[in-house]
Amino acid sequence: MLNRENVVLVFIDVQGRLHEIMYEKEDLDRNLERMVRCAALLDIPAAVTEQIPEKLGATNEPFRSLLFEAEVIAKTSFSCCGEPAFMSWLRQQKRRQVLLVGIEAHVCVYQTAIDLIEGGYEVFVAADGVSSRAAENKSLALEAMRDAGAVILPVESLFFALLRDAADSRFKELLRLIK
Repeated sequence: MLNRENVVLVFIDVQGRLHEIMYEKEDLDRNLERMVRCAALLDIPAAVTEQIPEKLGATNEPFRSLLFEAEVIAKTSFSCCGEPAFMSWLRQQKRRQVLLVGIEAHVCVYQTAIDLIEGGYEVFVAADGVSSRAAENKSLALEAMRDAGAVILPVESLFFALLRDAADSRFKELLRLIK
């Protein structure tokens, strides 16, 4: 089960024109925004990765502004784990659970999930907070990540797992994010 004191959010490569052609982009963007706001509400550390930003551009708005406190890490490796700066940041957090969102599900998200699992981390993937250009690629990637040991859940399930109790003072604010 997710534990907000033991989890980090990794926001993967939501950049430039590639982001604009994602399958079900409007739903993706709504869920990404909700996940980022939830993480901020619950004080969950976040990292933003950008795949060769000098070519693909920076993280798209409104996410760049919403993630202004997050560590921004440029990378060339498809897996975030192939970037030493990312691994350094992750080790500094001293947390063993990683929640992944972003694009593309079948490339960077998938490779990151597999590397993290192999590295002994518990991996959670927001099923509706990742996408690919093609629906089939997303579906196959989610299946492969689940088969490798990742927990695949919708953003709303992840919210409630992180909050744990309706008596929490942030419950009403979290409900506003869901609606």
